[in-house]
Amino acid sequence: MHQDDIKEALNCIGFVFIFAIGFVVIWAAGAAASVAHLKRDGALREAHQTQAKILKTRLKGMGLPLIDHGSHIVPVIVGDPVHTKKLSDMLLEGYGIYVQPINFPTVPRGTERLRFTPSPVHGPREMDALVNAMDALWSHCALNRADLAG
Repeated sequence: MHQDDIKEALNCIGFVFIFAIGFVVIWAAGAAASVAHLKRDGALREAHQTQAKILKTRLKGMGLPLIDHGSHIVPVIVGDPVHTKKLSDMLLEGYGIYVQPINFPTVPRGTERLRFTPSPVHGPREMDALVNAMDALWSHCALNRADLAG
């Protein structure tokens, strides 16, 4: 078996192991504290939603196909597992930007995507870096853009 085949197998079945072992108590406590904080801090929640709206607007303005569910998650549809992984790797290696590639079986084949989750502390500099990187890499990979007039 080739090393890439082993990596792919672990990517496909590894999540079962991760979720089967359960959460460490301190992680659960940290998550509970985070939720409690966010329940009290409406300004932080609003800033979170604002950053997501800004990113969605800017990516749509470049013609990148994305899904807008109204949440803080910004899924950009790539539609191909190889390009999705390649874009994720290139963003990390070339720009220092981590984004989660989402492939089958998490999403149906042909709907592979990059899942961005901007936070309230991502400011204009980080947004500019991400948008410029996506513009350059989308062109580099010769991926289709949506009709900008629509």
